[in-house]
Amino acid sequence: DGVNDAPALKQADIGVAMGITGTEVSKEAADMVLTDDAFPSIIAAIGQGRVIFGNIRKFMIYLLSCNLSEVLIVTIGVAAGLPLPLLPLQILFLNLVTDVFPAFALGAGEGEPDVMNNPPRSSDESILTRRHWHAIGGYGILITVAVLTVFVSALTLFKMGDSEAGTISFLTLAFAQIVHVFNMRDRGSGLFRNEVGKNAFVWGAVVLCALLVLFALEAPILSDTLQLERPDARGWGLVLAGTGVTWLVGQVLKRKPAND
Repeated sequence: DGVNDAPALKQADIGVAMGITGTEVSKEAADMVLTDDAFPSIIAAIGQGRVIFGNIRKFMIYLLSCNLSEVLIVTIGVAAGLPLPLLPLQILFLNLVTDVFPAFALGAGEGEPDVMNNPPRSSDESILTRRHWHAIGGYGILITVAVLTVFVSALTLFKMGDSEAGTISFLTLAFAQIVHVFNMRDRGSGLFRNEVGKNAFVWGAVVLCALLVLFALEAPILSDTLQLERPDARGWGLVLAGTGVTWLVGQVLKRKPAND
């Protein structure tokens, strides 16, 4: 870690310098500085880096799949000549409430204990690979199909009005996006014992978002602004069915072991 080591530190994939005994020149040239001069700290740092990288991926997959579903629901609904499944203010509310808090909670995850058992990723690998884009598309389509099925069922099978059916689709999408956060667990991890389920911030975000959605439904000033109607038992049954399907299918897809 002398001055003469600076060129080698620059050329290395990951240049590591000693924080106590190393020179200032070597510290500036290095990618990683061991503040305690202990080599085991390298392992801890790499593990934490993998966790952070994985959390960023989960954050992006979650947000992009939620946003894709909103776009598809409105686009397909308009193209099919249906009444609007979602209104602009409803979409804005969803983006500010049901998407943001769970996504931030994913960013605070601690990762799986065996994160260091995964093989290293390529240095030129992007944050989202083709497989991740496929997952985003799959999740977006899954939520879209569930919401539109519920919406059409409310209109045709249960003969609900446009406003009531729109409320059903709004609630289904809101709760589907909330529980979708649990689909962000690593493939092959336990159904209930996984890094997302152990994240207290995720549970806090889920409860908070659910309460905010219910508050928007019950508070007159918000329900009038968002044009929401209180659903009856049939409506809540549709909401629960659509939400449950998105969670169940997402969990089944996570059973196949793979490294995220």
